Amino acid sequence: MSLNKLVTAIFLSATLLTSCAPATPTQVIFPTYDPFLPIQNNETGQPSAFTATNVPLVPTSTRPPTPTRAPLTISPVSPLIAGVANQIMGTPTPDEARILPTPRQETDEYVVQAGDTLGDIAQRYGISVQDLMTANNLTDPNALDVGMVLNVPAPNPGEIGLSLKIIPDSELVYGPASVYFDIREFIQSQNGYLASYTQDVNGILLSGEEIVQLIAQNYSVNPRLLLALLEYQSGWVTNSTPLNTAYPIGLADENRYGLYRQLAWAADTLNRGYYLWKANALSTWVLNDGTVIPIDPTINAGTAAVQYFFSKFDDRAIWEKDVNETGVVVTYFVFFGNPFNYAIEPLIPSTLSQPAMNLPFGSNETWYFTGGPHGGWDSGSAWAALDFAPPGDNGGCFTSPYWVTAMADGLITRSFGGAVIQDLDNDGYEQTGWVVLYMHIASEESIASGEYLFAGEHLGHPSCEGGVSNATHVHVARKFNGEWISADGFIPFNMNGWVSSGDGIEYNGFLSRGSQTIEAWDSANGLNLISQ
Repeated sequence: MSLNKLVTAIFLSATLLTSCAPATPTQVIFPTYDPFLPIQNNETGQPSAFTATNVPLVPTSTRPPTPTRAPLTISPVSPLIAGVANQIMGTPTPDEARILPTPRQETDEYVVQAGDTLGDIAQRYGISVQDLMTANNLTDPNALDVGMVLNVPAPNPGEIGLSLKIIPDSELVYGPASVYFDIREFIQSQNGYLASYTQDVNGILLSGEEIVQLIAQNYSVNPRLLLALLEYQSGWVTNSTPLNTAYPIGLADENRYGLYRQLAWAADTLNRGYYLWKANALSTWVLNDGTVIPIDPTINAGTAAVQYFFSKFDDRAIWEKDVNETGVVVTYFVFFGNPFNYAIEPLIPSTLSQPAMNLPFGSNETWYFTGGPHGGWDSGSAWAALDFAPPGDNGGCFTSPYWVTAMADGLITRSFGGAVIQDLDNDGYEQTGWVVLYMHIASEESIASGEYLFAGEHLGHPSCEGGVSNATHVHVARKFNGEWISADGFIPFNMNGWVSSGDGIEYNGFLSRGSQTIEAWDSANGLNLISQ
């Protein structure tokens, strides 16, 4: 039994190139894939390595850094145990109501594409699977053929959703408010099932605390929120003998067995709700039973993330219980106190600008621009990433002899499992300030954690290591204060004057500098060659 119950009774392809185009180009087309599936593809990628000992909290630089700003001053907040109910109801005044997208009023048509599922289509249009099946006289949800034309009925929303603000935005991301939180100390203090849990993750035996840490870092989701949800859903944090040891986050899917895959799904789902709300791309929740709920326009992005998470499990009555003042927020209060005591607002200053950055390769080289704006980490995060593939005439996965270079000056805070994290404010915390992710970096000759790099210096070779990849490339993305920054948002990627833009379709996009514009392509055709 959980603590709360005791208290309360894409197209998803990172399209990559591996060969220079000859005079008469021969296209090299790579299949679609999800670059950050939690399930490792052992045929194309290398297992991620993670241990508590090889990821220092604050690495020691080997060279004097060049700080760009003073580190944030953050004080730990003591947990608050008493007066939970009154404090929950006393959360900050709701944000000013936003103008949400207008729900569709008429029936639409959709042509089924390769890889589509009925659930994906229904979610995209904000209706239930059952309504979609009924409108098309379908009896089997799996009976979809590419090219089939589906009638998509307009949603039929019910009463507006709840306005209670559950968490501030800074409690959703792995940001400044989490700097002083000791995951191991907290988990061990609760003496529950999680404290002694271990799981093999891609050939590495990880403890429960290491899994929570890894998911929090990779997806950039606050570990406090992950722990509160884990406790609320299964009691793993405080109960030594929970009833559900297979699916602790509540997603009963055999492909998501065990803590690692459950938390990866949870973090990605939270991110999807958060960033879709930030982009004003949501107007309704579609609950597990098909109920359509108009979203209260006064909630914040962090609250939207939690409401979206529970929409995947609940009918209306249970959903309202989970996201009201007697729901998961009680678990959070009992564990950590009032989440708004940790709030850092604004998390993203309105005057924020990107520091100077270069393309992630040498100034005398020409690479391929292979992926426009797409997910920073997995499909739920903001479209924070761009992809580049090195020159060469080899297809598939290999370790390129070319070097990925630092895009800016900064301290390397993590380097393992194909991922390199560079902290541009040099305080040693990836939760604060500007951070750059370089993904699919080969372990051989990779830069070590704790090294300080100046822009243009070598950090490793592009490969397929990390996540899931079927062709050699480097994936780069930015965060600020733990939030993924969209590559084509109000602070677009700017690399030596090459400015990123998108067309609303994931992986499609452009880089422009002056009168030049380069389009991202998923084939080696000579049209997407780019230099500094």
